[in-house]
Amino acid sequence: MTVELTLGGVALAAWVFLLAARGGFWRANVREESERAIAPATWPSVTAVIPARNEADVIDRCISSLLAQDYPARLDVVLVDDQSDDGTSKVARKAAEALGASDRLTIISGQPLPRSWTGKLWAVNQGIAEASSRPVPSRYLLLTDADIAYDQGVVRRLVARSEGRGLVLNSLMVKLRCESFAERMLIPAFVFFFQMLYPFSWVNRRDHPMAAAAGGCMLARRDALEAAGGIRAIRSSLIDDCALGRAMKRKGPVWLGLTDSVHSLRPYPHFEDIRKMVARSAYDQLNYSPLLLAGTVIGMMLTYLIPLWLAVFGTGLAQAAGAISFVLMTAAFWPIVRFYRLSPLWSAALPAIAVLYMTFTVDSALQQWRGKGGLWKGRVQAQRAEAS
Repeated sequence: MTVELTLGGVALAAWVFLLAARGGFWRANVREESERAIAPATWPSVTAVIPARNEADVIDRCISSLLAQDYPARLDVVLVDDQSDDGTSKVARKAAEALGASDRLTIISGQPLPRSWTGKLWAVNQGIAEASSRPVPSRYLLLTDADIAYDQGVVRRLVARSEGRGLVLNSLMVKLRCESFAERMLIPAFVFFFQMLYPFSWVNRRDHPMAAAAGGCMLARRDALEAAGGIRAIRSSLIDDCALGRAMKRKGPVWLGLTDSVHSLRPYPHFEDIRKMVARSAYDQLNYSPLLLAGTVIGMMLTYLIPLWLAVFGTGLAQAAGAISFVLMTAAFWPIVRFYRLSPLWSAALPAIAVLYMTFTVDSALQQWRGKGGLWKGRVQAQRAEAS
C-alpha cells in the first residue's frame, strides 16, 4: 500500500467517523428556537451579571435589550465596570434611564485583579457577590457579556426551559456577527469547530460525560453554582464557559444550543481581529502541551488538507478517497454555513479556512512562549492560569 493511499484511507476514515459517530455535531440542529418549554406556575426572579471593561461602544444595546425583556417577574442587571476608562458606566446608566428602569440597574466598580484570577472571571465573581448579597437573591443568574444583545422573550424561554427540565445551566451559543469578508470566511468555522469539540447533543444528555457552555449567554441556577464552588472554582480558566459547564454538570443537567435570538455586537472586520480572539485561548485548550499542539497540526493537515491535495493531485484509489473525503467535508460544513445565511460556496473553502485556524493555534502557542499568552484588553492572563 502506497503512502498516498494510506493518507487517503486515513482522511476518509476520519470523515466517516466525524459524520457518523461524533454526536451529529455537523447538523447544527440543536437550536433554542425549536425547543418548546412550558411556562412555570411561578416565574422566579433573574439577575443578569455583566462584566465590562471599556465597552462604551456596545454596552447601551446590551443593557437596553435586557431591561426591555418581556419577562413576567423581576429582572435586574448588575454591571461590573472593570476599571474602564471610556465612560462605560455613564453610557450604561443613560441606557437604563431612557427606559425608565434605573432602579433595576446596579453598577459597581471593579476591584484590582488578584493573582490567579482572569480579569473577566474576577469581574463576574464580584457581580455574583453583589447579586447574592441582596435580602432575597434571585433564583437564576444570567451570566452574559457586555457585547451581547437579546431579542425580546429570550429570558422568558431560558427560564421556562430551565424550570421545566430542572437545568442547573442553560446556555446559548450566540449568533456571532458575520458581515465582513473575514467574518464570513472564519466565523461559521469557529462555531463548526466548537461543535466538533463539544457536540451539543452529547452535552445535553444527562448520561453523557461531555460538558460545555457558551460564555456569551449562560443562565445558571444560583444555588447550584454555589454548590459547584462558585466562580472561584474556575477562577484561572481562559476557556471559562466550558470550565463552568463541566463544574455545573456535576451538579445537574445542562443544556447548550444555537440561537438566532441572541446576537454578538462585537465586530471582527479584519483577519487580525479574529486571530487575536482565537489565539487568546487556543493553546489553553491544548493544556499548554507542545505534543498536543503537534498532534493538532498533524491531525488538521490529515483531515482538511490531504483530502483536497489527493483529490487534485492523487491517482487511482487515493484520488477517489480524497475526493470522497472532500465531498463529506463540504457536506458537513454546509449546515452551519446555511445557519449564517451564506453562499454554499463557502462550504468548499473549509481546507483554506482550516489552514488559517491552524496558523492561529500555532500563534497562540508562540504568544505563550513569549510571555504574552491570553492577551486580552491589555492584560496577559495565561501565566496566571498556569500559576494556579
